[in-house]
This record gives sequence, structure tokens and C-alpha cells, in this order.
Amino acid sequence: MLQSRTGTSVDFIKQRRAGLNEFIQNLVRQPELCNHPDVRAFLQMDNPKHQSDPSEDEDERSSRKLNSTSQNINLGPSGNPHAKPTDFDFLKVIGKGSFGKVLLAKRKLDGKYYAVKVLQKKIVLNRKEQKHIMAERNVLLKNVKHPFLVGLHYSFQTTEKLYFVLDFVNGGELFFHLQRERSFPEHRARFYAAEIASALGYLHSINIVYRDLKPENILLDSLGHVVLTDFGLCKEGIASSDTTATFCGTPEYLAPEVIKKQPYDNTVDWWCLGAVLYEMLYGLPPFYCRDVAEMYENILHKPLVLRPGISLTAWSILEELLEKDRQSRLGAREDFLEIQKHPFFESLSWTDLLQKKIPPPFNPNVVGPDDIGNFDAAFTEEMVPYSVCVSSDYSIVNASVLEADDAFVGFSYAPPSEDMFC
Repeated sequence: MLQSRTGTSVDFIKQRRAGLNEFIQNLVRQPELCNHPDVRAFLQMDNPKHQSDPSEDEDERSSRKLNSTSQNINLGPSGNPHAKPTDFDFLKVIGKGSFGKVLLAKRKLDGKYYAVKVLQKKIVLNRKEQKHIMAERNVLLKNVKHPFLVGLHYSFQTTEKLYFVLDFVNGGELFFHLQRERSFPEHRARFYAAEIASALGYLHSINIVYRDLKPENILLDSLGHVVLTDFGLCKEGIASSDTTATFCGTPEYLAPEVIKKQPYDNTVDWWCLGAVLYEMLYGLPPFYCRDVAEMYENILHKPLVLRPGISLTAWSILEELLEKDRQSRLGAREDFLEIQKHPFFESLSWTDLLQKKIPPPFNPNVVGPDDIGNFDAAFTEEMVPYSVCVSSDYSIVNASVLEADDAFVGFSYAPPSEDMFC
């Protein structure tokens, strides 16, 4: 029986080879057949994306196989068709997220350094995240003037990727420093909490809820001041009296109302501030547990545990920020004003803070504009993917690429300044 099956398989393979040989011979004799759509599809002659790039990682290779979605979002006219990846020398990987990488890049035009966030369109589309990406772009555009929010210089796109050209903030993530030092002295935690609160208060004043505050999204600049980044989960158009019910954020820092999928408002950010302040003082988030389900249970029901080592005013603000009932939480009535008035910040001048007149309690010791010493070696030792450094070939277009372009209409942006490439 086995011999019979094996013999059949051999015959089948011979027939296939003979058929393929005949097909190739026909192509040689009649080269015009190569232009037939079915033949081109079979040979994949129109798709150089199948060529392997050894510097691409698993996410990038898998993204090439994803099917395009049918979603189409028209977000307005494109703003900057002149910018392109080849305007930059991409030097180092400095971060990595769900949709792509953040790279240190040097602009060839003037030698300036930027952090360029490069996102894979197909991954974004496949996960139905284009609204979050456009929200990030829109939030960045609104907040270029605030001292504790990262600045967007411009954005552009190729057929496959989206590019944010951002300030290069090289004092390192708060998370990076917290990991190295375990916890911070109270005066240092107070300084960071105040600068973070100032940034959140500004976002709330223009009806934006940040929603994803965590040490990984809090950077330090070269002098040691806070810079909030990563606005992908911001919610636009939320006034202090409005609520939203989208479930998103990072488990350790989720407010109870988010876990319960109840409507929430900007007080969710004050809960997150409390969680980050607690972690800065104690080394772990307030209700942390390796088991996420148990951690959610702790956030919903476990009382906040008083631990020694901090002042009474520090404990007071933690209790008031980490109030499980959002309507009773610090900030529920007068938002940022309530935070400013709390005794924990009594020794601090908010006017001086906003003008960066208060010396930061920690110096990241940055030695130059391209210093990456405060970034995790797990990122910086990665090879820069060749695919982020080149412009897409616009003569090679298929339906899925066109669809991806349509989904991000309006992404590209360039301010009327020296950053124009015209």
C-alpha cells in the first residue's frame, strides 16, 4: 500500500514538473504572456516586497503577509509631500512599540538630531488602530508649545509607513531610571509629579484625556525635566463634563472605572498620576500583581496599604488620587487646580515650574545631542532596518497599498517654518 502511494506521489511530481517546464517554455517563446495579470500574479513579478531584507524583524516580515482591511478613513488633504525617509541618516533604534520603531535620526539638510517614529501601515490597519495613530498626530499638533510635552516637527508617509519627526529627548525614560534606582526620594518624586500634572492639566484644558500615563511614556530631557510622549491613546474632544467608555491603557495603571468598562472622564489621568507617584516612592505600582486578573481585582476592591517612609502629605495625595470612586477623586471638581492646591505641592511655585526655573533634582549627564547612554541597550544594539531608510517605489502600486494610503489621508503635516523641505 505504501509503495503504491509513493509511486503515485512520484508520478504526480513528474507531471507537475513537466507542466511547469512547458509553462516556462511557452513564456520563452511568447514573452508577451508575461504581461498577463494571472501570469504576473503567479510569478509575483509586481511585488518586490517578497524580497527578504535581513535587517527586518519578525513583526516587519509578518506585516508583509497581512491582508489589507476594507476600512477607508478620509482625514483631509495631505500636508507635506516633500519629506521622505532619505532626508535622514537613521542611526540607532531607541524604542519599539506595537506598530513599529523609534529611531535616532540625523537630518541631512542641517545635521539636526530627531527621534523619528516609524509605523507599519499594514499592522496599524490590521489591528484597526488608524484612529489612534491619527489621534496621536492631532494631539502632537496641538501641544507643540507646552514645555513638558514632546514636540512634533512634521509627519509624512510612504506607501507602507508613517513617519513622525519628533524632538529627540535623550535624558531617558523615567522607567529606565526607576529600574536602576528602585525608587526616588520624595523631593524628586514631587518634582516629576508636578511637571507631569502640569502637562496633564494643559491637555485637559484643551479637552484631551491622556489615558496612558506610565513611566515608559515619561521621558527626561537633557537637563532632567519631564517630557510626556506617546499620544496614541489620547481621547480628543473630552471636556471636563464629558465621559468616554473605551477600554484601553496599561494594566498596572488602569483606573477602576476603566476596568469596569464604565464611562470615565479626565479624572482617569489623576488616578494614573497617583499610580505613577506611588511607584516612584515605593518601587512598584500600588496594586501590582503578576496575575493580571488578581491585579484587576486589587484595583477594584483592595484598599490602599499605608507603608512607611513617606510624609503624611505624600500619603494624603496618594489616597486622594487613588480614590476608587472617580467622582470623589482629587481633581473631580476643579481638575488641575485641585492638584495645585494640595499640601503635597505647597513648597513649590507652579509659575517657576512652568518656566523651568526650578532646577531638576537629577541630572541625566547627557554629553551631546546624539547621546544615547540613557536608552536601554536592548533597543540601541538592534540593527536599524534598511526598510525604514528608503522611500517606497511609487511606480509599484497595488490595491492594498492604495487602500492603506486612503486610510491615512491627512496624516502628513508640516508647519510653516524652517522645517519645510521645499
